[in-house]
Amino acid sequence: MQIKKTLLKILALIIITSALFGCGSIENHNSADVIIYGGTSAGLSAAIQSARLEKSVILIEPTNRLGGLTTGGLGQTDIGNKQVIGGISREFYKNIKTYYLDSANWVWQLRSEYIDEGQSRSRKDENAMWTFEPSAALKVYHKMIENLDIRIVYNQKLNRAEGVSKNYKAIKSISMESGDIFFGKVFIDATYEGDLMAAAGVSYTIGRESNSQYGESLNGIQSNKFGTTLLGAVSNNSVYHNFIDGVDPYIVKGDSSSGLLPFISAKEYRSEGQGDEGIQAYCFRMTLTDHPENRIPFQKPKGYNEMDYELLFRNYEAATGPIEEMYSYGDPLVPWINSPMPNRKTDTNNQKGFSTDFIGQNWEYPEASYEERENILIRHRQYQQGLMWTLGYHHRIPKIVRDKVSQWGTCKDEYEREDGWQQQLYIREARRMISNYVMTQKNCEGIEIVQDPVGMAAYGMDSHHIKRYVNSNGFVSNEGNVEARVKAPFPISYRSIVPKIEECSNLVVPICLSATHIAFGSIRMEPVFMVLGQSSAVIASLAIEEDKAVQEIAYNKIREMLLKLDQILE
Repeated sequence: MQIKKTLLKILALIIITSALFGCGSIENHNSADVIIYGGTSAGLSAAIQSARLEKSVILIEPTNRLGGLTTGGLGQTDIGNKQVIGGISREFYKNIKTYYLDSANWVWQLRSEYIDEGQSRSRKDENAMWTFEPSAALKVYHKMIENLDIRIVYNQKLNRAEGVSKNYKAIKSISMESGDIFFGKVFIDATYEGDLMAAAGVSYTIGRESNSQYGESLNGIQSNKFGTTLLGAVSNNSVYHNFIDGVDPYIVKGDSSSGLLPFISAKEYRSEGQGDEGIQAYCFRMTLTDHPENRIPFQKPKGYNEMDYELLFRNYEAATGPIEEMYSYGDPLVPWINSPMPNRKTDTNNQKGFSTDFIGQNWEYPEASYEERENILIRHRQYQQGLMWTLGYHHRIPKIVRDKVSQWGTCKDEYEREDGWQQQLYIREARRMISNYVMTQKNCEGIEIVQDPVGMAAYGMDSHHIKRYVNSNGFVSNEGNVEARVKAPFPISYRSIVPKIEECSNLVVPICLSATHIAFGSIRMEPVFMVLGQSSAVIASLAIEEDKAVQEIAYNKIREMLLKLDQILE
């Protein structure tokens, strides 16, 4: 009788469990060896490599589109030195070339008509192509993952308040705002914001460090026209992307009591090299076209405020010579870098004093709630939509400029939105982890060289402007731009992409890695993020196989596997 009662209890428990969870438990359904949060270029690279190493993978993307900036408008690849791009990153750019070798993919122009220009120009003898349409990048990524065992979860956002469950030092599971829970052995934060890292209790920073903190010379506030690198070379600081001398900052010219024009900071100005909470300006890397059949003309956005563009008008009006001679480099007429992409499209980026960068309007973004972030994104898009309409159609813009800009518009065939604008904002900088090794300007200049590389960076130390202010002459200026060369490609430390072991033992962070503001400005390129994503997957795989913390893997094992996978480490 007792055995019968016991069997009935077990049967009842099985029935209840099946009713609640179906054929298997929620934990089993939502569990994998590697959980990747963020379907950016780094997240995709990590997912591909994890799957190839026969690890089960769940890739969680907070939006409905994979690829981050690589599929979101950044088609003019910022590299520095192509020779240090290896592994899956190089494979992606090879696949881009293969895509464009197919004549069927040339819809709006012939392949022979496309002129590849800019710093990432693809040579004819190369096996890769470095410029591409966002839609092409998305197709290439989907093809790269189609035969791999990768479960992709779209439109799920991390519960940042209480969504990370840890067992002592290790993350056990992460829960989404929907209530879905995902269990894993190793987690990879591949977001631009570092949301999982922060929610897991890992140390991080936001903003600019003072130069004194890490012995740098190009960090902190940079308003002088020229700076000096640690090796003594001259750096262009705030030279480019600034206003013509004499642009008045006040609503009523010459009357400080009338108040400042929009987007000029009223905060007290700190001295050169001092740290602050400022981060590089964001923008949308616009995908534009001048093909009549594919073009959506620029429209004046709802809520358009002419005063938002008063500084733009005044900058043109301050020109003392011919409009074509306003600027010493780049497009002499229009405040943009309009890099040609295939099919008569562009990757259009910020240039000059008043352009697509919404300077100083993103400082709250890294720590903001999802709703607040969406409002910041919407405001950036409205600003940029208004800018493009103003340049193309406003009577106070010189006719020669209007005639040029009005030929362009967004594309009908690139993004999901009917107006041709993308959802992906260019998050140039947000949180940055503080681990046991912080990459600094000394690494960029070759003064310090790490002995445990998991990838290489090669782009110059590059910071977009951070603040717009009234300078000592009483005129408006932008501050924060740094353009300084690196001595040579430099290695990125294994220790800079894993947290301190006492904070989290099973998390890898390939994007919001441990670096100062100025060093991050060099590292923060999409090909490098792909490299670090792949390296993160190798670290995760070894940690799982050896049942160790991600910080405890013998570096020689990491190095050996990375070299076998065609990563370039020196």
